[in-house]
Amino acid sequence: MNLESLIAPAIGGTLIGLASGGMVLLNGRVPGISGVVYGVIKPVRGEISWRVAFLAGLVAGGIVLSFVYPIAVGGVFVANLPLMIVAGLLVGFGTRLGGGCTSGHGVCGMSRFSGRSTIAVMVFMAVAIVTVFVLRKVS
Repeated sequence: MNLESLIAPAIGGTLIGLASGGMVLLNGRVPGISGVVYGVIKPVRGEISWRVAFLAGLVAGGIVLSFVYPIAVGGVFVANLPLMIVAGLLVGFGTRLGGGCTSGHGVCGMSRFSGRSTIAVMVFMAVAIVTVFVLRKVS
């Protein structure tokens, strides 16, 4: 691994941390994506505008990035569409069951020293490790 391969992830991680911290400092809100999306699906008065703006910013950021640095976005590769659909549904179910998504717990929860988020991230990582192991042995 060379230094150049570490620069982009370091910049990306820094931007995620700054964005999360900025959201908490400037808006008093924790930017867990699943919670933001849920708040758009089941809106609460006075909460919808910042949530829509946040999600629009995520989409706009991706679009801008695709023009500025196209290799970062890359092509979409779907090896098995039915498997991807099932996986997406399982992720949604797990997000509800776990009280947030992996990024929400990992970036926002752990940075606030949440014990619940730390345990959730450890469970997510353990399941991911087992899943990769099983899929590599089955394939």
